[in-house]
Amino acid sequence: MKQKQLIAISIIFLLISSCNRIANKTKEGINKGGEVVGETATEFFEGVSEGVDKTLECEILLSKKLKNSGLNTGAYDIESVNNGNNNKLTLYIIFNNDFNKTVMAKAYNKNKLEIGRARTTIIGKKGDAGYFNFEFDKRTDIGFRNRITIE
Repeated sequence: MKQKQLIAISIIFLLISSCNRIANKTKEGINKGGEVVGETATEFFEGVSEGVDKTLECEILLSKKLKNSGLNTGAYDIESVNNGNNNKLTLYIIFNNDFNKTVMAKAYNKNKLEIGRARTTIIGKKGDAGYFNFEFDKRTDIGFRNRITIE
């Protein structure tokens, strides 16, 4: 009878240990699958974001007169001001000379037709830099590879 109990205990032990191994392997497989799905989703959303960024890229052109006055441009952002249209340009401007003037931004669509104008006063000292906003009419919708000139 002791031999039967020993065999029964051995069988139960083997069943439990193989169930644990199966459970661990299943858990590892699920974790790996989750990692792959997470990485794929992240790559997908990064790709979509980059695609949107490239689609909305605009060409920002600073006039020769402003360049000769010591201005350079850096990063820019185009966003909506409470109406759904992308009608606000925020432009990073770098000052190589002192500057204090009102300038005009003109927006053109991809067919090179003018779609809006906005003015702002830009003031800065040599060596400074900062962000300046150009708020266009609420009906202006900048984007989709538009061109913006700063004069």
